[in-house]
Amino acid sequence: MRWDRRIARTIGVVLLFAFFIIAGALIVSTKRPYNPKTSATPKRGEVRLHPARYWERLPEKRVRCNLCFRKCVTGDGEIGFCRNKINRNGEYYTLVYGLPCAVQIDPIEKEPQHHMLPGSSILCIGTASCNFRCKFCHNWHMSQRDIYQTLNYDLPPERIVELAQENECPTISFTYNEPTAFYEYMLDIAKLAKEKGIKILFHSNGSLSPEPLRELLRYSDAVTIDLKGFTNRFYSQVSSARLEPVLETLKIIKGEGKWLEIVNLVIPTLNDNPKDIRRMCDWIKKNLGDEVPIHFNRFSPSYRLQNLPSTPIKTLEEARDIAKEIGIKYVYIGNVPGHEGNSTFCPNCKKRLVRRIHFAVLENRIKEGRCSYCGERIPGLW
Repeated sequence: MRWDRRIARTIGVVLLFAFFIIAGALIVSTKRPYNPKTSATPKRGEVRLHPARYWERLPEKRVRCNLCFRKCVTGDGEIGFCRNKINRNGEYYTLVYGLPCAVQIDPIEKEPQHHMLPGSSILCIGTASCNFRCKFCHNWHMSQRDIYQTLNYDLPPERIVELAQENECPTISFTYNEPTAFYEYMLDIAKLAKEKGIKILFHSNGSLSPEPLRELLRYSDAVTIDLKGFTNRFYSQVSSARLEPVLETLKIIKGEGKWLEIVNLVIPTLNDNPKDIRRMCDWIKKNLGDEVPIHFNRFSPSYRLQNLPSTPIKTLEEARDIAKEIGIKYVYIGNVPGHEGNSTFCPNCKKRLVRRIHFAVLENRIKEGRCSYCGERIPGLW
């Protein structure tokens, strides 16, 4: 009898496990907005050229790219630092136009965006490569590869907009790798999407030059910026980049009146110094205001930083306390499922308004942009 019960329990567990696998497969199958058999990955050396934007001609068939802070100068046949632009006979082209390697539906909380349509779905687009070299990148298999090393899909801008409509996604998000690396593709999608009433969100490292940034913001609703640290040393040694252009980008986004949220991935020993976190939060409040949400996200070992441990939760909580002490009203803790710091609280009555567990919204008490308890205005896109 005891043995029969054990067998029955085992069978029950197996059947339950099988149920979740089948159910999960069905959910994924209904939300996969592309045909994985349609590959557009070129062979090494093959190119599909599309005119690039924001560059200038130089003598001897050289060109200078003005899209980001790097201002790459390339000779005939050479590619830029982002790996996605090529000089052909003194003309500059993008290699990834219409060729995303990531097309997926995600919850908007994954960006993260906590003050924009909570609980809604976003159609996410990404391509190969990036103009940073972050040693901790979780999407390195895309961002640190070129178009010949990724499985790409042939999806022109109009098809991306159709996919958002077909899958009832109110927002298209450019994410996973740095959108600067596929600027032309992103801009054309954004223009078409706005005509159809679809919102635009992009998640960026903040490296776009002011002019192309302002053009993109004309068609954007919200931006998530990774403020990776607050020292030039960190940006230089860990991301092969610079801090100043990111700070300028943040001020431009705020000045253009677009909804902005900031993410700081806290990495043990590299950018977790409380003094630097305090300086960062103080700069944000003085230059961007006290209503710009900050997400302190937990690092986990990845790519070239697998020798470091995951961020202690206590470190994230201390960072959150610093930000709140300085006076920032909306401070979040990310990548720690179940932590109360992932939820939204009213800065006035302190009641929980949006209850989250990781990327899932369990409760939303924001009504028409206000706290349903005390009426406090809660900034964002609701």
